[in-house]
Amino acid sequence: MSRANLLELSLPQLTAFLAELGEPPYRARQVWSWLYKRNAATIEAMTDLPAHLRARLAERAEIRLPAAVREVKSDDGLTRKVLLKLDDGNVIESVLMLYDLTAESRERRTVCVSTQAGCAVGCPFCATGQMGFVRNLTSGEIVAQVLYFARQLLADQQPKSTSSPLAGEKTKEGESTLPITNSKSLSPSMGENKREGEQALPVTNIVFMGMGEPLLNYANLWQAIERLHDPQGIALGARRMTISTSGIVPGILALAKEKLQVNLAVSLHAPNDKLRDVMVPINKKYPIADLMTACRAYIEATKRRITFEYVLNNNVNDSPELARELGELLRGMLCHVNLIPVNSTDASFSRPKRDAVIAFQRIVEGYGIATTVRVEKGVEIRAACGQLSTKHREKERVPAAF
Repeated sequence: MSRANLLELSLPQLTAFLAELGEPPYRARQVWSWLYKRNAATIEAMTDLPAHLRARLAERAEIRLPAAVREVKSDDGLTRKVLLKLDDGNVIESVLMLYDLTAESRERRTVCVSTQAGCAVGCPFCATGQMGFVRNLTSGEIVAQVLYFARQLLADQQPKSTSSPLAGEKTKEGESTLPITNSKSLSPSMGENKREGEQALPVTNIVFMGMGEPLLNYANLWQAIERLHDPQGIALGARRMTISTSGIVPGILALAKEKLQVNLAVSLHAPNDKLRDVMVPINKKYPIADLMTACRAYIEATKRRITFEYVLNNNVNDSPELARELGELLRGMLCHVNLIPVNSTDASFSRPKRDAVIAFQRIVEGYGIATTVRVEKGVEIRAACGQLSTKHREKERVPAAF
């Protein structure tokens, strides 16, 4: 019998699992803390559990992260992209982006997380969209991507002159090290001080902008968000998480009703249906008028600003006329526009010249809309979603069903 992966269990499921071993409910909270607050790599590392329980638990379960197939780093070392192999052989991508915010006296360490293997939306300029849809990721597979980079960052923080072990590994005295605590302890400006012997959660932000459409995997996505937010676990603030959607109207309306106020980004890419039908094919099901109605309902319910992502493609959607049309569409809305020069995956699309990007930005800002041009990170390592996976599939000649 194969052993259960503890990362795939919700807290109620973990409680029931331990009850089968004759253990009281508080044991589940102990294990939960080791998994998500203290980042244990093995059951043996859970040193405040009785030895007999650790032994019995290890017979039935394990802590299993996806295996890294390939990892690449940008030239400046600030972006890392990893190809992770799941238990069923499918591969997904995750990206770590490091930002040195010296003006705010803190750093930001953002993980870009995948929510599906492949994607059914089919945007022509997106490498993932060209793969087709394989399956939804479980909540455990979504959270595991964050834990993967958390372990890497914790290892990076260790003094180079010592051989301090990772969480789950044991010192000579048999004690596990490198627990994770609430991200509020990252700097004085973020509140609480960490308890003695604990280390701050190294991941500060999460964006669900990797492979797949998050709102087409809503149930598993939200379970992962609740697990990441759990004060007894990773305890990441809701406003440090952002969901990016291609415009799934029912998902946006459902998100507006949730108690946790995560951030919302909408991949717009065109200001009219004719062009957006091509750029974002899901627009044929959820046209711009319906999408804008849902976005306004979200803003009204949450009082939260929406970010509209707009990937600029040379001579496709970057004209001054379309900039004015975009300004008219979003005028008066509580929103922000993020302009993104395309990372080309198809010969039909190329990056516009910088002058064209700046001209587009100025026109949109003329309508009273805040804009930014995204800082480009990891271009040389194909950090855009799906690019590394596509390259891997071509190299390995993986069958189409993969």
